[in-house]
Amino acid sequence: MKMANILQPVRGTRDIIGDEALRHAHVVDTARRVTALYGFSEWQTPIFEDTSLFLRPLGETSDVVTKEMYTFPDRGGDSLTLRPEGTAGICRALITNGLTQTLPQKIFYQGPMFRYERPQKGRYRQLHQIGIELLGASVPLADAEVIACGWQILIELGIAKDVVLNINTLGDTPSRNDYRAALVAYFTEHQAGLSEDSKIRLQKNPLRILDSKDPGDKALVAKAPLIYDHLSEDAAAFYTGLKAHLSAFGVPFVENPEIVRGFDYYNHTAFEFLTTALGAQGAVGGGGRYNGLVEMLGGPNVSGVGWGLGIDRLAMLLDTAPSAPPPVIVIGEARAIEIAKMLRHDGIAAEIPFAGGMKNGLKYANRRSAKWAVLANTDGLVLKNLADGSQSEVALNDLGPALR
Repeated sequence: MKMANILQPVRGTRDIIGDEALRHAHVVDTARRVTALYGFSEWQTPIFEDTSLFLRPLGETSDVVTKEMYTFPDRGGDSLTLRPEGTAGICRALITNGLTQTLPQKIFYQGPMFRYERPQKGRYRQLHQIGIELLGASVPLADAEVIACGWQILIELGIAKDVVLNINTLGDTPSRNDYRAALVAYFTEHQAGLSEDSKIRLQKNPLRILDSKDPGDKALVAKAPLIYDHLSEDAAAFYTGLKAHLSAFGVPFVENPEIVRGFDYYNHTAFEFLTTALGAQGAVGGGGRYNGLVEMLGGPNVSGVGWGLGIDRLAMLLDTAPSAPPPVIVIGEARAIEIAKMLRHDGIAAEIPFAGGMKNGLKYANRRSAKWAVLANTDGLVLKNLADGSQSEVALNDLGPALR
């Protein structure tokens, strides 16, 4: 019988337990290991920040600010916001900790982000993310290395086969201004066919029309001017360099002119890791270059490039949940603590059943899918193979090597 009034997780959140917890941990552990190979150090920033940290780069009228941020006053009257993304906090930490004079900085982060949006497959209001930021390097090699690091994580997770890297260039400021003017002219001419949202974007941020999901907008976007025809010489050289470096790293990619970023501090590289393995095509993550963000937050003019990848979606793409090593079950109350302690210090997972007796101990071993049990008594130790029932006496000092 279902009990009434049982508390449930808040909509858009869930408990991460069992196989899902193992998948999440595997994604984070893999990312932590791979990013270290590329020289990235892990930072932890607060889960909530002063609201102005996100208002400055995102803009007070953006969808994230007006519709998605969890913002609240604290008891002192300050406006705080649960972080909707990780980059702004990393850039703030760079400034706060006086690290703008020791560049480049290569940062890895992981943890929860919060956005009030409609929950759907692989997307939650408390989402979980891994990310890297490379601050203080403004050459295309930096962009390529950041992307290559993300691609290697996907390879080592065994999911690169399900993901396609899409790249684009946003050009430099002259390129972007020229391209914006061309888009305004084109979409103004076809304004009657635009969705209501894109009519608003035409006045405020015409580049955002390029990633509209509206069918009518998409038909117009297909014939819109391309950024490649409006690149300055420097911007074209940067993009050519990026593609050459990605090829040297062995990272496959496709060019997609619809990969855009709406804010002016984004420039040059924009990219997304896209998959169709979770249903309709969707991104497991993406990123780009943001040369004006640190300055916008009150620091000096420091270039940056990075990405964020969704742990929730990456975990769903794993073929199988990684399993923890089965424990050795130590049965025998008198010596169980001594033996379990020795095995654990030796790096071997060991558990002691809480219900006493041989019969209860073996039942517990079966529930834990253990392969071995140590039967301990005052006369000696017996190592029991739980798969075939065979057993043999073993000396205490030989127990660890025998289990290995």
